[in-house]
Amino acid sequence: MINLFNYIDRPSRIHRLTGACKLICLITWSLAAMTSFYTPLLLAMTVLSFILFHAAKLRVKDISFMLGLMAAYIVLNNVLIFLFSPDHGTSIYGTETVLIKLFGPYAITAEQLFYHLNVILKTGCTIPIVLLFVCTTNPSEFAASLNRVGVSYKISYAVALALRYIPDIQREYRDISLAQQARGTEMSKKASLVKRLKAASAILIPLILSSMERIETISNAMELRGFGKGAKRTWYSGRKFSKLDLVSIAACTALMLLSFLITFLNGSRYFNPFI
Repeated sequence: MINLFNYIDRPSRIHRLTGACKLICLITWSLAAMTSFYTPLLLAMTVLSFILFHAAKLRVKDISFMLGLMAAYIVLNNVLIFLFSPDHGTSIYGTETVLIKLFGPYAITAEQLFYHLNVILKTGCTIPIVLLFVCTTNPSEFAASLNRVGVSYKISYAVALALRYIPDIQREYRDISLAQQARGTEMSKKASLVKRLKAASAILIPLILSSMERIETISNAMELRGFGKGAKRTWYSGRKFSKLDLVSIAACTALMLLSFLITFLNGSRYFNPFI
């Protein structure tokens, strides 16, 4: 079954971190990546993100679908940047080194290629950490983490329910798909893309109906239990910070401060090797 924002249980140190710790680390890591175009830092963060993936004992096949989406996003993003702003790298770095002249305003320059490299590194060091956070954080603990950092427990619980519901939808879609195929509907690669899309669209109606029924059941159960009556609530999955949590938060905070410091000392967000 395709993994789409599912929790994957593994016996790793990353999994043992509290949800609040991982959320804080995700925020500080993202700020460090977003605020800087300093290539050596982005390269180091990209390498480190893959090391963390290995430490979490996640397999490529576990997140192959999401990695495919990430690759498609990277390609589409860079193509659109070049189509709509082919000289953006030149305007940033202040020089122009033409490698291949194409047509009209389009030319492949060393500056533009270097800018695209930075864009790829920014994506490569951010999205894997987001996937790592989602795949190693239990939804219930994630809700407790959001509440711990100041988010309303009603919103936190809604997010947890959404994350819990994603694998249920995938599982139900797969069951309905297998039932349709057992009745003779061809949905394999042998059928054309148009036929597969039509067959997939036919699954949506029973999927929506079953989803609405499940939503009603959950909302009635929560209402009967008096959810939302109190100003606060306790969390069964909430945990206190351990030493490993504090070290991880300190490391990610230091990384964010290092990114800010490099930008301040460099006088620019961009690392310029052309001067």
